Amino acid sequence: MFFLKDLPSQQMVGTYAEAYGADPAHISGALLMMRRASLLIRSLEAFFAAQGLSQLRFLVLIVIDREPDRDWLSPNEIAERIDVSKPVMTRTLQSLQKDGLITISASPSDGRSKKAKLTAEGRHRLKETLPGYFKILSQEMSKG
Repeated sequence: MFFLKDLPSQQMVGTYAEAYGADPAHISGALLMMRRASLLIRSLEAFFAAQGLSQLRFLVLIVIDREPDRDWLSPNEIAERIDVSKPVMTRTLQSLQKDGLITISASPSDGRSKKAKLTAEGRHRLKETLPGYFKILSQEMSKG
């Protein structure tokens, strides 16, 4: 999250950039990008909260759903695709299972490994969430 509301003036950026051998336009562009990304993340967090989700819970659902050749992933495969620690992923999967959005069961081929699969409710929640998610992303990108 980028917490700076008012970006520094061009003069201030220029002074610092010159002192440290950086291009002022690159620094200003990066600061603007971080500010816009922070506002986008806040919008998405509010949207997900209204859907009874979080960004992480949504990402788990979408990662399982986007698998082309099967309708499940192992918890390790999900963790490899999402940038969070294994304990955080474990807690997230448990909460999604508790809320009835996924099932976690033993793999038929190897009883020691598990597979996570969307439930009908999980698919429904994802289907309900995607239009608003894409609307927020589209609106942000239309700002130019």
